[in-house]
Amino acid sequence: MQMQALSLGFFAAVAVGGLAWVFLYPMLSGEKQAEKRRSSVARVTPAVRQVERTQRSRREQVEGSLRDIEARKQKQKNVALSTRLTQAGLDWTPKKFITISAVLGVFVFAVTMLFGGGLTAAAGLAFAAGFGLPRWMLGFLKKRREKRFLNALPDAVDVIVRGIKAGLPLFDSIKVVAADSPEPLKTEFNAIIETQTIGMPIGEACARLYDRMPVPEANFFGIVIAIQQKSGGNLSEALGNLSKVLRDRKRMAEKIQAMSMEAKASAAIIGSLPPIVMLLVYMSTPDYIALLWTHPTGRLMLAGCVVWMAAGILVMKKMINFDF
Repeated sequence: MQMQALSLGFFAAVAVGGLAWVFLYPMLSGEKQAEKRRSSVARVTPAVRQVERTQRSRREQVEGSLRDIEARKQKQKNVALSTRLTQAGLDWTPKKFITISAVLGVFVFAVTMLFGGGLTAAAGLAFAAGFGLPRWMLGFLKKRREKRFLNALPDAVDVIVRGIKAGLPLFDSIKVVAADSPEPLKTEFNAIIETQTIGMPIGEACARLYDRMPVPEANFFGIVIAIQQKSGGNLSEALGNLSKVLRDRKRMAEKIQAMSMEAKASAAIIGSLPPIVMLLVYMSTPDYIALLWTHPTGRLMLAGCVVWMAAGILVMKKMINFDF
């Protein structure tokens, strides 16, 4: 009897231990909670992976846009003459520009020799008039055109934003801007419409705006449109943020210009003092200062003064012009 009791007790203990192992141990050891966590992670993982793929895609697109920006900057260092003429708003051919520059140089050379300026002076003035002056005019016209473009671009972006919010497609909104905007914005947006009409995607057509108008604001506009066309998103919100950025940059440029006016006035006064003093001395005692252009040593000194004055003016201009 005692052996039977012990056997029953042993089997009962084993049964109770097995039940405890099956039902109580997972609860006490945390295996059920771990299993729940694994199942929840398994359910969330596809959504997380989808978000990661979307973020990776956007990151790759932004990186591609940045690489395009660097490539464009490299191209801007060696701009063809035909491109520079287009950026300046001239419809001249490179051949016409070179011909006019050569004629101007020959004319200045002939006039200088006619008035007895000497071969060296005539050659220097002819080089300046035939090579330096036309390219300076190109740069001046280009900067003036870019300034007009930047003044009108924020309003044009606002028009596009209002058109998109009203339900118009992007292409139709750009048409509205091209019809009502002032020059040169009208010409540039008409170029976007023409390139898109012949089959080029609207994003690429807007990205090409930077080639004709090499300013950061035009590049921003092209990048926003190109990224939205590739990855989607709220275009009106993106362009609204772009408009705010453009207006902030314009406000900052005007603030910098106002702060640098004192330095510019000082540079203008310093640069104009030597010619003014020279003119006053010539008006009071012309024979005294006439040695500068009648004696060979005087002409050499005068040429050196012109060179050093030009170098000083260029240095001061570099110091008071700010890029941002």
